[in-house]
Amino acid sequence: MRFRQVHLDFHTSEAIEGIGSSFSKKQFQEMLMLGRVDSITVFAKCHHGWAYHPSEANDMHPQLDFDLLGAQIEAAHEINVLTPVYISAGLDEKLARRRPQWLIRDQQEKLNWASDFMSAGYHQFCMNTPYLDVLVEQVAEVVRSYDADGIFLDIVGIRKCYCQFCVAKIRERGSDPRNLADMKLMWEETYHTYTKRINETIHGIKRNLPIFHNSGHITRGRRDLAHKNTHLELESLPTGGWGYDHFPLSARYAQTLGMNVLGMTGKFHESWGEFGGYKHPNALRYETALSLANGSGCSIGDQLHPAGLMDKATYSLIGAAYKEVEAKEAWCTDTSAISEIALLSFEAISSFTRAEGQRVNKYVDVGAARVLLEGHFLFDVIDMETDFSPYKVIILPDAIVNSDLLMQKINAFLAGGGKLLASGKSGLDEEETSFAWDFGANWNGMADSCPSYFLPEFPLQALEQASFVMYTEAQHISLADAGIAHGTREDSYFNRDLFTFCSHRHTPSTLQPAGIGMSEGKDGIYIAWNVFEEYATKGSLHVKEMVCFALDQLLPNKKLVTNLPAQGITTLQAQPAANRWINHLLYAAPVKRGLDIEVIEDLLPLRNIEVAIEAQEAVQEVYLAPQLAPLPFTQADGIVRYTVPEWACHQMIVLQF
Repeated sequence: MRFRQVHLDFHTSEAIEGIGSSFSKKQFQEMLMLGRVDSITVFAKCHHGWAYHPSEANDMHPQLDFDLLGAQIEAAHEINVLTPVYISAGLDEKLARRRPQWLIRDQQEKLNWASDFMSAGYHQFCMNTPYLDVLVEQVAEVVRSYDADGIFLDIVGIRKCYCQFCVAKIRERGSDPRNLADMKLMWEETYHTYTKRINETIHGIKRNLPIFHNSGHITRGRRDLAHKNTHLELESLPTGGWGYDHFPLSARYAQTLGMNVLGMTGKFHESWGEFGGYKHPNALRYETALSLANGSGCSIGDQLHPAGLMDKATYSLIGAAYKEVEAKEAWCTDTSAISEIALLSFEAISSFTRAEGQRVNKYVDVGAARVLLEGHFLFDVIDMETDFSPYKVIILPDAIVNSDLLMQKINAFLAGGGKLLASGKSGLDEEETSFAWDFGANWNGMADSCPSYFLPEFPLQALEQASFVMYTEAQHISLADAGIAHGTREDSYFNRDLFTFCSHRHTPSTLQPAGIGMSEGKDGIYIAWNVFEEYATKGSLHVKEMVCFALDQLLPNKKLVTNLPAQGITTLQAQPAANRWINHLLYAAPVKRGLDIEVIEDLLPLRNIEVAIEAQEAVQEVYLAPQLAPLPFTQADGIVRYTVPEWACHQMIVLQF
C-alpha cells in the first residue's frame, strides 16, 4: 500500500459545459509531483450518475468529449503513481429521476438524503432493487476496460429501507415490514448480497484487485463488515463533522484487525464538496503524522474543477505534508502497536449484542479514548473477537452489557494476572443484580441523586481535595470485605424539581457520605459514575484525574512515561523486520473557528520532552527520525530514558535493538 494518496472527487453537474476541457497530462503530472503523491483515486462515476469514460453500461457525462478516466490513469502510471478508481455506488442522481421506485424509503415513504425531488440534493438507492444489476455492470465495465489499481465504492452500508421491493421481499418470507427484527436481518442480507456480487465480479475479472466499500465509518465490533474490504480507509475529516476525536479512536481499533489501513482527511477548510476552501498547511502536517503514528498510510481528499485543471494551491498544500511523510515512510512500514491497555469498545459491544432498545451512547468510547490519549497511555480499542491476553488492563466503560462469552474471556484474562477498570453499569452480572468480579464493593442499585458528588481519598495532581460534581447517573455501592475505598459519593440535598431547586444549575452537596465513589478489589477498580460519557460531554479536569489515578494504580510500572502536555499524543510502534521500536510524539492544539469548526494553525515547538520506556532487551542506539540524529539515552533496570530537546508537530524516536 502506498503512503501518499489523494482521493480526488469529481461530482459534476450536467449543467456545466466544457467538462475536462482544460485537462492536460503534463499539468496533471506536474501537480502530482508537486504534491509528492504516489497514488490517486480517480473517478469513473460520480454522485450525479455520469460516467467519465466511454460507456455501454452507463451514460458518459453529456459535456465531456473524451475519455477522462483513461487519460488520468495513463498520465499517473507514466510517473509511477497508482490509480484506484472511484465509483459512486449508493448515489446516481441521473438514474434516481428515471427510476425513483428503486430509492430507499422510510415507513412514511420519505426519501433518503434529499427529502424530495423539489430540493437540491442526492437520493440514495436501495441495493434490494434492480439497481444492483445496473451497478454490477458499471463496475465490471471499468475493471475490464481500465488498468485500475483498485476500486473504491462510495455511499454504501447497511441501510434501513421500506421501499416496495423490501416490503415485497419480507412478505415473500412470510414476515411483515412491521417486524423490526426481521427487517434488520433482511437489511444485513441486502448489504451482504451487494458486497458479495461486487467483490466476485471484480475478482472474477482481475484477481486480488484492492476493493473498499466506504460507509464513512468503520463500525467497531463488525469485523464481518470490515473484512468485506481488502483494506480499510478511515474517512475522518476533522473539520467535516468527524472532529479530532474520531480518527485516533477509529485507528486504535483498525490496527488490531491485521489489515492495511489508510487515514483519510481532506485539504478542505470544511468538508467534501467545498471549492476554494483550504486548511492551514500545519493542519495537514499534523493529520498525516497522526496517521503514521497509528500505523496508517495517508489519504487527502481533493475535488477537481469541472474544467479538469488540477489546483496548484492544493498540491502545494498537500506537498508540504507529503514531503515529510515521504521522509518518514521507512520507519512506518509494516508496524504493529505496542499497547498495555485495551478499551473494550461500547460500540463494539452494542454491535455484538444487537440488543433491542439498548441505549446507544456515542460519547462513551470518545470520552475513554480522550482520557487515554491525554494521559499518554499505550492502548488499543478492542472488540469481542480480540485476544485479551496480551494486555495488562482492560477498561469496561460505563455501559458494557455482560454475557457468557464476556465472562469467560474476562475470567481467563484475570486468571492470567490482568486487571479491570469498570465504571457505571459495566462490571455487573447479566441480571444486573451484583458485580460479576471483585471490585472490593457491593452493588446496591442506582443512586437517587443526580447530579451527585465525589470526594477523593487520594491527592489530585492539579486540584485540592473537594467535593467534585458528577453530572451523570451514579451507582449506589458499599465497601465489601477487604475492599479499598479511593473516594466517597455524596448526594445533593435534593434533585432539581419544580418546588425543590437551588441556585442556577443544581443543588449543592450535603457534604455527607452516601456510599463509595471508587473502590478497589483483587480484580480491579470500579468507579460509580459514567465517567467516560461525562468526560466527553463535560470535560471536567477532576474526572480525567480520577481515571488516570485508577489506571496508575492498576499499572504501577507503565510501559511508557512522558511529560508531554495533555494535548500531546504518543504511540509506540514495533517494526520487527528492522528490530526496532518507533516512539511517535505529536503535538497540536486545535481551536474553534466559525460556528463549530476545529482548526489547527500554529504548531508551537516543545522543548525537553522526557520519555521513559520499558525495554528489557539491550538498546544499541536511540536516534531521531527521519533526521538520523543520535539522541543521548540511558538504559538501567530495564528502562530506556531520553530527552528530546526541541521539536514541533511530530517527532519519531527510534530505539534500535
